[in-house]
Amino acid sequence: MNKVITISREYGAGGHTIGKRVAQELGIEIYDKDIVRETVRASGFETEVVQEEEEDVSKASAFLKSLCSSSVHYRDPQEVIHEVQTAVILQFAKKGPCVILGRCADDILRESGVEALNVFIHADDLHRAVRISGMTGVTNATELQKLMAKKDSSRRNYYEHYTRKKWGDSHNYDLTLDSGKLGVDLCVRMIVEAAKAGE
Repeated sequence: MNKVITISREYGAGGHTIGKRVAQELGIEIYDKDIVRETVRASGFETEVVQEEEEDVSKASAFLKSLCSSSVHYRDPQEVIHEVQTAVILQFAKKGPCVILGRCADDILRESGVEALNVFIHADDLHRAVRISGMTGVTNATELQKLMAKKDSSRRNYYEHYTRKKWGDSHNYDLTLDSGKLGVDLCVRMIVEAAKAGE
């Protein structure tokens, strides 16, 4: 198994859990928080800054930042962080088979000619709300909807800003899986089988 597996996911769809299980099944590394740690080390930015900037591009802030970036002396921290994360993701991918979560990894590897199995995990609102409630302790339905909408919006804007592609569009991925209907176990098995298929 010589593939890198990238997993993009809707908030609460279980992408992290599925990615971790896939990595365990295949005996390979999984990179998520490691990308943050390496980005902090290589960029010099504080952990909080990297975490805030790495998946949060609102359309308004992107427009304002583009205006500011016309100044020779201004470098948008988010652009710097994305450049460093791109290098970190490529470095991890070149070490060998692994699972990489989020952060436009599918597009970064595609553009660099690195073979990968690109997966998108989604689910209906009810399954996601139950999972998010378990993670956060939030039980109010309105608050859960707000959390889902905010996180998904951040991920969508970030992905579309840097890739110019539509987040969640099946054409950008090799597999799109509904974890609500299929369940975590079946999603894991399908990704593992797909990864092994190219051996």
